[in-house]
Formats: sequence, C-alpha cells, structure tokens
Amino acid sequence: MKALSATTHYFKQAVKILGLNEKLERSLLIPFREIKVECTIPADDGSIHSFVGFRVQHDNARGPMKGGIRYHPQVDPDEVNALAQLMTWKTAIVNLPYGGAKGGIGCDPNKLSASELERLTRVFTQKIHDLIGAHVDVPAPDMGTNPQTMAWILDEYSKFHGYSPAVVTGKPVDLGGSVGREAATGRGVVYATEALLKDFGKHIADQTFVIQGFGNVGSWTARLLCEKGGKVLVVSDATGAVQNPCGIDVPGLIRHHQNTGGVKGFSGCIDTDPNSVLSEPCDVLIPAAIGGVLTRENAHDVRAKFVVEAANHPTDPDADEILAKRNIIVLPDVYANAGGVTVSYFEWVQNIQGFMWEKHKVSTTLETYMTNAYKDLKEVCKSKNCSYRMGAFCLGIDRVARATVLRGWGA
Repeated sequence: MKALSATTHYFKQAVKILGLNEKLERSLLIPFREIKVECTIPADDGSIHSFVGFRVQHDNARGPMKGGIRYHPQVDPDEVNALAQLMTWKTAIVNLPYGGAKGGIGCDPNKLSASELERLTRVFTQKIHDLIGAHVDVPAPDMGTNPQTMAWILDEYSKFHGYSPAVVTGKPVDLGGSVGREAATGRGVVYATEALLKDFGKHIADQTFVIQGFGNVGSWTARLLCEKGGKVLVVSDATGAVQNPCGIDVPGLIRHHQNTGGVKGFSGCIDTDPNSVLSEPCDVLIPAAIGGVLTRENAHDVRAKFVVEAANHPTDPDADEILAKRNIIVLPDVYANAGGVTVSYFEWVQNIQGFMWEKHKVSTTLETYMTNAYKDLKEVCKSKNCSYRMGAFCLGIDRVARATVLRGWGA
C-alpha cells in the first residue's frame, strides 16, 4: 500500500474512534497548500538539468508548519503528502506548537557534485522563499539532505528576508544549529523504547536488539542502546548485514562504517543475509531504514516481541494487523521517531531567543518530552481500548481537531 493510502487509512480509523464530524474530518485531511516548482540548474559540464521540487504544507492550526526536505529519485506528490500529514500528527503527539509539512526534490544526490547540489538547493529556495519562514513553515534535513543543505537554504533565504536563522533547523552549530540535533532522532527512539519496555517491566540492559538500517538514525540508536547495556545482535544497511550472537561491538562497527561506507565485512561479526534481518529472533526489532519493509508477506516471519518503528512508515497496514494478531507490540513511527522534530523545536526556540542551550539540557528536555508523550499515548490507548498506533493517531488528531475548532475552522 502506498504511503498516502496507508496514512489516510489510519487517519480514517482514528476519526471513527474519536467520533469527529464529516466537515471537521475533511478540514483536517486536505492539505493547506501544495507547491510544485521546476528547478533548472547548469551542471558542471555545462549542460542544463531540470528537477521537480515539492513542498506540501498540511496544517497550521497549532503553529508554524514543520517538516523535512528530502533529495531522492522517488520523491513524488504521494509520498510528500503522506509525510506532511504524518508530521501534523507527530508534532501534536509530542505536544509541540507546530503543524506539519514535507518537501523534496526528485533527484539522486549521489550523482550530483557538491556545487550542483548547492545550485539546486538555492534555486529551490528561490522558488519557495515567500512561502516558508520562521513563523510560517520551517524546513529541516531529511533523506539525502544534511546540515550543509540547511546552511544553503538559510543563506539564500536571508538574501530576501535578512538574516533568519530560525527559518530552518538541523543547521550546522556554527550557524545557529543546536548541539545534539544529529543524534536527536536516534536518542528519541531509545527514550521511546525505554518507556515502552518499562511499561512491561523490562529494561534495555536485559534486551536483545536487531536494527535494520545504519544511517544516522540506525547508528545513533545502536550506539545509545549499547551505552545503556542493550545487546545489538544484527545490523544491516544497503551493503549487507552483520551478526554476532554475543553482541556487536557498536562503536567498532561505526568506525568500520565510516571507513568503508557500509557494515559488510566488519571483523568480529558474521556476514549474514540482509533479506532475513526482519525475521531474526530478538526482543526488539527496530526498522530504521526505508518505508514499507514489513508486509503481509513477511509479517508472519517476525520473531521479535516488540517492533519500534524508527523509520517512516516501515509497516504496511496488512502487516500491522498480522503483528497485532500475533501479540507483537508495535510502537509506531509517528511517535517513536519524533525525537528529531522535538530537538528541531528546541533549535527553533534557541534561534528565536538568541540563547543557545548546553548539550545536557537538550538531552534531558528531549527525554521529558518523549516520556510525557508516551504517558499521554498510553492513556489514550486505555481510554479508547486501542493499539499504540491507533492511540498515537487519536492523540495527535484530537489535539489538532481541538485547535482547529477553537480557531473557528471546521466547526
């Protein structure tokens, strides 16, 4: 099932549970604004390349819209719409004063030089600069983009509006970025996992973990789980998968990944089939790569007790139903990977105040937000007698609905 269809499927289920009227449902579902622009740049060899850029601004009832910009060949309106909608519910779940947005450019950043990426980013910013801003829509890094990309957006935007560090988050620290932002999503996943396990009388130090994906989110999640005593048994990425039944030396694997560009061939581990990672026995399975990896075809093979979704939309609705029938607890992405946007919020606050926080404050405040959100989520699950996923959607949608009605829309 495509990302937008899956997200809308969960949205409609939550709307029924909440008992929202049809007018309000329609108001919440339809995006505030959809932007599509042509980005034409000169390539290094003198030829001309054209790309299509998107920005979907889904909802601003609770505050400025917030969401990443991704550079990927498969960026399309369906995916961007789904992720923008998810950002609306995600920011509400962790109780941030934001709405949701998402953007991207259909390109392969690995096939573009640094100068071509800079030109593309600046042209994209020129096309949308009057539709974003610190109190309108605040982009951030996503797949295929990074702090340097945000630095280019900040610089180009500032040419039109004056120096405006709060227009983007996930910037380099030297340009007003927050310390701790790089680790934020992975750290949030660990705090979410910790809260979930505690609810079942368990601790990270007593559990085994399998992690699919070893990019920013997967590597930080593995590192922080290891620091808390967790045993990471299997890790995979695009190059392959490695396994150690006694526990992987995660710091060593990170160094190996930095030196070689992948996890494959790490000494002290056995290379294993990356296609079997999702079915490896463990206590906690953490999909931290791409979407749609858990399907009705492989959900019966999952041998974990818990699934914590660090990636966006890793579980199809059919697979979600199968896992529920098998009593496998799934902590949904819309809550579990909210650490990134939460620390982005901290960065935005610091930029507006002109006062930067220390790393300890960033980490402890993130823990507070993730823990409080889990408590709120659990209460909704109890009161509505529903799964964690439906509880998360109900929590987020209800908060946005109440803000919408209070502002006089959709009433």
